[in-house]
Amino acid sequence: MRSFRLSARAVEGRLGISAAQLFVLHQLAESDASSIDELAARTLTHQSSVSVVVGRLAERGLVVRRTARDDARRTEIALTTTGRNTLRRAPETLQEQLLHALGRLAPRQLRALGEQLSALVDALEVDAGAPGMFFEDEPRIETASAPRRRSARRAR
Repeated sequence: MRSFRLSARAVEGRLGISAAQLFVLHQLAESDASSIDELAARTLTHQSSVSVVVGRLAERGLVVRRTARDDARRTEIALTTTGRNTLRRAPETLQEQLLHALGRLAPRQLRALGEQLSALVDALEVDAGAPGMFFEDEPRIETASAPRRRSARRAR
């Protein structure tokens, strides 16, 4: 986590955008996205998180959202010239390095890692919720269904 924080700070200092925003720019450099849902799948995050990031990138003029020619209900996302220029100065994100490293693991190793991480989340008694993007601020939503700590059980 320390490496992710340091990497995120370096990106923000160098480019003025978050590491999550840079990660999305890198994904769009590979190819335009035919929808927010497609981009969410490519970034392995929830649609709402990607939508927030794309909105921030569009405000800065780094991406453009346009109505799809074949389906007016769908919004396509593409890099602008400014977005491409920003990427030329940008390092590879730590998220991309992590995904490449995970891609080199055998399927059984990935399953075991997933099971172990799920067990850790359960042991922490936190609400995993929908996957967000690393180091992108998201609105905090308080819910009554959030798990509470079981301090009495721990005291035993």
